[in-house]
Amino acid sequence: MSDTVFAADVHFSGHVQGVGFRYSTLQVAKEFAVVGEVKNLADGRVYVRAEGERKEVEGFVEEVQRTLRSYIRDTEVKTETCQANYRGFTITR
Repeated sequence: MSDTVFAADVHFSGHVQGVGFRYSTLQVAKEFAVVGEVKNLADGRVYVRAEGERKEVEGFVEEVQRTLRSYIRDTEVKTETCQANYRGFTITR
């Protein structure tokens, strides 16, 4: 049996860099059974990849949106089912 997981690729835009957004996202990730990464993009957005069970990933994305809503202007979410790619949740550069 393969390790197939639900995954979300999320792009947050707004005032999301230089405000502790990645660190806060990492803290939220600790509350959910998710793995993945969060990183700043050159265009000023923040990218989040989260993998796990569907309800955990969706709950995590919703909690990031709720917790950091004052910084977020727009959120784009794409989901898929794929092979597991991560072991933990990290901030990448």
